[in-house]
Amino acid sequence: MANSNKSSADISHVFRGTFVHSTPQTAVQVLEDALLGVDTEGKIAFMGKGSEVERLSQTFGFSASDITQLAQHEFFMPGLVDTHIHASQYSFAGTALDMPLLQWLNTYTFPVESQFKDLDFANKVYTQVVRRTLRNGTTTACYHATIHTDASLLLGQIANDFGQRALVGKVCMDRNNAVKHYKETSQESQEETCRFIAELLNKKYPRVKPVVTPRFAPSCTGALLGQLGAIAKNNNLHIQSHISENVEEVKLVQELFPDSESYTDIYHKYNLLTDKTVMAHGCHLTDEELTVFRETGASLSHCPNSNISLCSGILDVRNVLKHKVKLGLGTDVAGGYSASMLDAIRRALDSSKVLTIQDPDYETLTFEEVFRLATLGGSQALSMDDQTGNFEEGKDFDALRVNVAAPGGPIDLIQCDDPKILLEKFLNLGDDRNIVEVFVAGRKVVPFADKTAE
Repeated sequence: MANSNKSSADISHVFRGTFVHSTPQTAVQVLEDALLGVDTEGKIAFMGKGSEVERLSQTFGFSASDITQLAQHEFFMPGLVDTHIHASQYSFAGTALDMPLLQWLNTYTFPVESQFKDLDFANKVYTQVVRRTLRNGTTTACYHATIHTDASLLLGQIANDFGQRALVGKVCMDRNNAVKHYKETSQESQEETCRFIAELLNKKYPRVKPVVTPRFAPSCTGALLGQLGAIAKNNNLHIQSHISENVEEVKLVQELFPDSESYTDIYHKYNLLTDKTVMAHGCHLTDEELTVFRETGASLSHCPNSNISLCSGILDVRNVLKHKVKLGLGTDVAGGYSASMLDAIRRALDSSKVLTIQDPDYETLTFEEVFRLATLGGSQALSMDDQTGNFEEGKDFDALRVNVAAPGGPIDLIQCDDPKILLEKFLNLGDDRNIVEVFVAGRKVVPFADKTAE
């Protein structure tokens, strides 16, 4: 039903054409010849049928000339939600994938991340990663930065300037780092986290917020984890970290925290599992641990490219969903080599099929289910589904305008296919050339206003 409280001056955009999104009940809902209006605050004012144009135009005060008509092979879909990406690792994405996790961190990751004390370097990398992810259709990103407060604040500023919805985390780590000049004391980590949160909140960016970020249990003392849990609780903030990514890491955690029942128990004990927590990976979680996730409202970020590229393991997504744990997708750059959520969708499907190869009775994920994980599922995982994730009235208009037949694009259309087939083709074959426009909260952020950003 349309919300008729809006006056004519309130509507900024009206689009007519095909809209594809997910609801909690339906993995893919196709709305053909639909009419969607966006108000001046960037929220969806109404969603109706094209046949209702006369009534809606009278109610909301727009004219036929105000309507943007989508072409035959175009559709709108919700913006993609990357629930786990290391902005600070973007410079070496696509390389350095020849080691398992713990060796990979010490050999490649920590030395690169230590360079972010140089704000010129940070500005260059962070500008590129925000541009790239937006161009690839990521309207919401949950970013890990580094231990450097000022560089992390810079990432928040860049995301805000480009109009991306983002959670930005200053990384916390006070032990077990082979790179001597890239670590903090517990005191430094706590103080700098508080400074980061205060300064970022003080900027009053409309869509960029801080997220408390212990790197993961092996790089944090119990004392620091406890402090971070308290900071998150006292400020009602999001929390992000990693859990049960590979077998060697799980074993190390058992040695470092011998009094804890499980990896999950450590985070739970320090108040780091809340309904605003997202933990990456979870490949080796037990059913008992998944139950704790459901009971606390904490979510998982499935990062299939990274899990395969670093030979970490394969998450049984079907089992996570069976436990009713919130789940989104992540690129996990640079453990995952692609900053595109389309790649995350494809790898999630591939990983599910590998489990089916191993067990023919396994119920493979459908492309419809993975589409929901990349959009509505991601917004649920970040506890943002009251703001974004689909085309419900009252939510922010975060959307991609997709042209499956984009000139010079990667998709050849042989016949006139229905919209669901066009969606499947885009998810499997498409790239940024098919993404004509990107909107965040009703603002067109791609194409970039600054043409040098293309």
